[in-house]
Amino acid sequence: MTGYVFAILLVLALTGFFAGRGRAKAASAGQLSSLHSRPGYHGAFVAAWAGIPAFILVLLWLLFQPLAVDGLLLGSLPDTVTQGKSAGELNLILSEIKSIAAGNVFGEPTAEIREAAARYDRWENIANWAMLVVALCVALAGLAVARSRLSTKFRARQGVERIMTILMITCALIAILTTLGIIISLLIESMRFFDRAPLLQFFIGLNWEPQIAIRADQVTAGGAFGAVPVFAGTLLIAIIAMAVATPVGLYSAIYLTEYSGPRFRAIIKPILEILAGIPTVVYGFFAVLTVAPAMRAFGEMIGLPIAPNSALAAGAVMGIMIIPFISSLSDDAIAAVPQSLRDGSYGLGATKSETIIKVLLPAALPGIMGGVLLALSRAIGETMIVVMAAGIIANLTMNPLEPVTTVTVQIVTLLIGDTEFDNPKTLAAFALGLVLFLVTLALNVVALRIVRKYREQYD
Repeated sequence: MTGYVFAILLVLALTGFFAGRGRAKAASAGQLSSLHSRPGYHGAFVAAWAGIPAFILVLLWLLFQPLAVDGLLLGSLPDTVTQGKSAGELNLILSEIKSIAAGNVFGEPTAEIREAAARYDRWENIANWAMLVVALCVALAGLAVARSRLSTKFRARQGVERIMTILMITCALIAILTTLGIIISLLIESMRFFDRAPLLQFFIGLNWEPQIAIRADQVTAGGAFGAVPVFAGTLLIAIIAMAVATPVGLYSAIYLTEYSGPRFRAIIKPILEILAGIPTVVYGFFAVLTVAPAMRAFGEMIGLPIAPNSALAAGAVMGIMIIPFISSLSDDAIAAVPQSLRDGSYGLGATKSETIIKVLLPAALPGIMGGVLLALSRAIGETMIVVMAAGIIANLTMNPLEPVTTVTVQIVTLLIGDTEFDNPKTLAAFALGLVLFLVTLALNVVALRIVRKYREQYD
């Protein structure tokens, strides 16, 4: 039903556009110069009033309809079903009712639950049809009112620009509020975790075994929430990935901008950028089925033991994945350096390599550092490759030949399963997420400072 509602609103908005444009042309009697705004602005004004209010209404309806229906549904149940039940148990009852309404019947539900499922299905249909009718009324009213305001002197362009300004401000506010919501949720849940596990132990503890914290008296047993091995594994894999990606990406960018011909550049650059579009699970399979066995076989040849899951395999494949982030941004940054800087360097007698090292790279450093830090953030946040190639066991080591784990892998591991949300094991994921957020924020701050410093120097 929701898809049909949005499609109908889109049709009404298009109808309003053509109706508004046609009315403006009719009002000008063929003399478009007599109009204050072009006919397209008149049509856009009517389309906006026909579509936007109804669209917002539908979104709000979809947001509050489940809450209203669930409240009515719980209120309609007999006291014998709901009395003395906790919030979690009431949610289970609602889930059972909705499953039965959807045709998924498990076991033998009671007569009260079956009747509630029938009521839920009926109320949902009524609410959906009511949403359709109300949205149509609002859209048609907006279309009619907006169209009636059109005339040769109507300032349609200013009206459209005002609407677009409000929309852009609203989108910006939504982005800001979403970010604030993420930060606040991380902080609140992290504080709940640190109420159960010592803060100092989390940051300097050497034993990460959250699965042993099942009961309240086991929260800190054996240093279960010491996150140093997790942070060390993240750092190790990120260093390996950057050691692979940075020289390859930077040298590729230098070659493509300063040495290769236009035809070669037109072929190779898109091929490099394709690497960024390959799903990470494919990289994970490549690491497990090709890279890790090859490394292990090579290690056996030279007498060097390499684990089947190792940080080296995961970091190397991850480095291949993030090469496009460095090469593409560095390529654009180097190509954007003014030709006058090159000519001045050559005029002073510098060679091509000296020009690249002492002129082009410093001038392009903001873009290069932006690409490097973007690639580093991508490496820190990668999950699938690490799960498949490095493992999920927290191992405190800086030996790249041994298995390690990362922050993102542990977050996924902690949130999988049927553990209670108030359990310290689950809340630990939020503490790890908060640390990861702060690290990424620090990287962005460093990148901005570098960009500002060298942009002022070379602009």
